[in-house]
Amino acid sequence: MEAAEVARLRGDFPLLEREVNGHGIAYLDSGATAQKPVCVIDAEQDFLTRSNAAVHRGAHTLAVEATDAYETGRATLARFVGAGEDEIVWTKNATEALNVVAYGFANASAGLGGAQAARFRLGPEDSIVVTEMEHHANLVPWQQLAQRTGAQLRWLPLTDSGRLDLTDLTGIVDSSTKVLAFTHVSNVLGTITDTAPLTARAREVGALTVLDACQSVPHMPVDLRALDVDFAAFSGHKMLGPTGVGALYGRAELLNALPPVLTGGSMITSVTMEGAEFMPAPQRFEAGTQPVAQIVGLTAAVEYLEHIGMDRVAEHEREIGARMLDGVRRIEGVRLLGPEDPAARIGAVAFDVDGVHSHDVGQYLDAAGVAVRVGHHCAQPLHRRYGVTSSTRASAAVYTDTGDVDRFLQALAEVRGFFRVGA
Repeated sequence: MEAAEVARLRGDFPLLEREVNGHGIAYLDSGATAQKPVCVIDAEQDFLTRSNAAVHRGAHTLAVEATDAYETGRATLARFVGAGEDEIVWTKNATEALNVVAYGFANASAGLGGAQAARFRLGPEDSIVVTEMEHHANLVPWQQLAQRTGAQLRWLPLTDSGRLDLTDLTGIVDSSTKVLAFTHVSNVLGTITDTAPLTARAREVGALTVLDACQSVPHMPVDLRALDVDFAAFSGHKMLGPTGVGALYGRAELLNALPPVLTGGSMITSVTMEGAEFMPAPQRFEAGTQPVAQIVGLTAAVEYLEHIGMDRVAEHEREIGARMLDGVRRIEGVRLLGPEDPAARIGAVAFDVDGVHSHDVGQYLDAAGVAVRVGHHCAQPLHRRYGVTSSTRASAAVYTDTGDVDRFLQALAEVRGFFRVGA
């Protein structure tokens, strides 16, 4: 995108007009939460002021309008990620989506779900495989599942350059493996995973694949069916949408066989005092009152991204990421984490400043009006692998421009001098 178009897009995001500490804000924390365009804010407000009602529970006009908006959102999101409408389950975030799958396996392993759930049962003879680069949301649920079932937890390691080490893929993912869970894009390293060898190996051994797509769906074209994964999770707030809403993708036949985790109203066909029968997917996973206004906002966000075009979003962020990458590498005393090739990563750069804690780095940048993420980014094993306890991450979105990057790099270059490190 040309600079003029990016400038016009930035005008759609009211928060970018804010000043922080006397400076116009350079928002480089989109990997944590993206900012919202006016159309998303307006869509939520319009729903709440005109059509607010419970979905699938009434025949009055407002209930019909709310239900239509709810299901239109599902259809829109399904189209966006290459899924069927019956393959998208609403959740409150990606963490919940991943837990729905893991706890579904646990319920099946406890005997729930009948014969159709047999494929999800695990025991001491089975293994679960993750990777060393996972966000805790795609690691801890599998640790818990292994502890509940006695299954062995294994992981694919990382190379020094920040990529998955698949040297022993066939040894780690073997005939005992029932689940292979991996991230599409590392939330720390920015590394884009080549999913093909992972899904191919899973098919060879009969394992089910679970993809963390939180950092890919907002930043590049994603077709979940084409990726040939069985389940995937992503969240609304990282893709210009509201907080409090996310989605679980699952192949229809798997969702209809997986035992539900949350049970109660709106997900049953019949209930007696002795038991209950559940609805088909996706409703079987949508117990209780749903975040309808947030879904309306997310629908607007998806349509906004579609209007721009995800190919163009990816190209813009690749250029921004390359500028950040090149600038960080040039600053003395700053160690880059992850691949040095900008084509191998999204527009996110994590780094360690020699002699300065990441929290201090973040505070100095904030004083200059630059917002970044600091800490272990819910990925402690990854940081441990590279010998650091925490890092600083600058991450881009479609509204990020070269001015944001240049201000960030200028402030970062001043950090060690300010703290009198290396003088």
